[in-house]
Amino acid sequence: MNIKLSSPAAVAAALAGMLATAPVLAADYVQAPGTGSILVFATKYDGEVFTGTFPGFQTQLSFDPADPAAAKLDVTIPLAGAKSGNSDRDSTLQGADFFNVASFAQARYTASGFRALGNNQFAADGTLELHGVSKPVSFTFTWAPGAQPVLTGKATVKRLDFGVGGGDWADTKTIPNETAISTIVKFNAK
Repeated sequence: MNIKLSSPAAVAAALAGMLATAPVLAADYVQAPGTGSILVFATKYDGEVFTGTFPGFQTQLSFDPADPAAAKLDVTIPLAGAKSGNSDRDSTLQGADFFNVASFAQARYTASGFRALGNNQFAADGTLELHGVSKPVSFTFTWAPGAQPVLTGKATVKRLDFGVGGGDWADTKTIPNETAISTIVKFNAK
């Protein structure tokens, strides 16, 4: 193609036209180290709310807000590091009745094909692998673009669906079946 352009304005207009027709590709992101990303769980024990964190979780994301259906998310969660601020509770969480970290050292959440909800909000219908069980879990999040994009999201996990908190702990009057999960992930481009 041989195009003769006579002015800088014509060159700028031609470039703008070519860029407008170029396909937008998803960007690949990795969780930025040491920047305040956090993964939190919250539930109750005998009516008292407690929260905990999963330090060391890692997130990879391929995402273009203009094409959420092409997105992919992969989160790896080491379970042995779960911290709730109570050492007795933490050791119970790591034991066979809950996470059973001796047999299942990590959980993993994967999703592909997001849905746009409007106002930079999206939903991912993915799969959580936890305690040797894989089940669907929906995750909703807000996307804040920029030099270091931020994903802020939440989900609800039904622990008994995954065999977490069995035996004497299966009573939902003591510990509800639903556990709230929330996260803030700061990313760097890959």
